[in-house]
Amino acid sequence: MPEAMPMLSRGKHRNPSKGACFMEFASYLAGERWSDHPSCTHPLLAGLARLVNDHTSDAARPRLAGLIPSVIGLTGDDPRLDARIALCAATAALPVVAHERQLAMAVSIFSAEHVLAEVEGRSPRDLDPRSREALAQVPEAARWARDFGRGVRVSPKGFRRYAAPNTVQLAVRGIAQACVPDPDTLLRDLLAGAVEDCWTLLRGAEPAGPVAGPAVDPGRWADACRLTGLSA
Repeated sequence: MPEAMPMLSRGKHRNPSKGACFMEFASYLAGERWSDHPSCTHPLLAGLARLVNDHTSDAARPRLAGLIPSVIGLTGDDPRLDARIALCAATAALPVVAHERQLAMAVSIFSAEHVLAEVEGRSPRDLDPRSREALAQVPEAARWARDFGRGVRVSPKGFRRYAAPNTVQLAVRGIAQACVPDPDTLLRDLLAGAVEDCWTLLRGAEPAGPVAGPAVDPGRWADACRLTGLSA
């Protein structure tokens, strides 16, 4: 990763001279039209990146820049992608968010697991170890969500269209507002974890280390930093 890091900022920007968010910088590196909705990244993963960018503090946002190359090229039609991204967000948020959000996150975990089980042809009782760990930390919310979801069928299409984006949004906002020492690190770890999950699904194997993404042209990186501004 080049030494120069861009000055990322919240929100959408008309052009690089006005600043850049995480996904706008990704669009430039990918050679696409300047946009915070580039085609090089799965829509829900890009949505997660925008939310993490906007809910990270100004002081910590430059640390997100190292993840930008890793989202380039991570897209596809695998129906499990949305469920995996939502599950990653819900399991990260459940142990730390406020009680009223814990109920929603617990329901989201069971819903995502149900969708994954249906697509993969396995029992919905075979939860991902991360789901079990997160639910075990808030047993009352887990019990309520389990009872709430009995007899309710969540279709993969409906989950992808409605539940997954709502889960990601609630999770990021909940973490950002949580009474924890360092929500910025939790948000970065959430995004990095979602990238790894997408990489595993699309490449068919777990990455040996942190996902680096495609090689970045140093000249293009430098140009983007020059156009958008450098972090201190």
